Amino acid sequence: MPTFAFSTSIDLATAAEIPELTPLVDAYRRFYRQPGDLEGARAFLAQRFAKGDAHLLLARDTHGRARGFVQLFPVPSTTSLAIRWILNDLFVDPEARGQGMGSDLLRAARQLARDHGVTQLMLRTQVENHTAQSRYHDLGWQRDEAFFTYLLNTDC
Repeated sequence: MPTFAFSTSIDLATAAEIPELTPLVDAYRRFYRQPGDLEGARAFLAQRFAKGDAHLLLARDTHGRARGFVQLFPVPSTTSLAIRWILNDLFVDPEARGQGMGSDLLRAARQLARDHGVTQLMLRTQVENHTAQSRYHDLGWQRDEAFFTYLLNTDC
């Protein structure tokens, strides 16, 4: 299991860490105005590990406490004839922010992608999340001006 050499301790998460990841995923969801659902978050994580359809990196503080995560999902790209990863989730506990953990998670995600031969990462962020946008820009991410994102709820 790879460990990434940053100021933050970051490792590829395993199913054994679901109890530590669950409150972080629940807090991430609440940040995006979703209702708290610890059992739903736990079940979602268990499903990801069982299916092996995501890569999840876990960041710990100097005391070994789980403080942040990034989750990446592989998707095929017909235009590039390759696999790209969607950096779907990035979260750092508010108490641990401002210490570079988010940047370290983004760097670790990039390194993990490189290690897997993935040449492109994608992400979306809210239009008003200027703090995150600034961080992405500082780390070399480029905003896509050519495409819009559309969503369709299929339960209507």
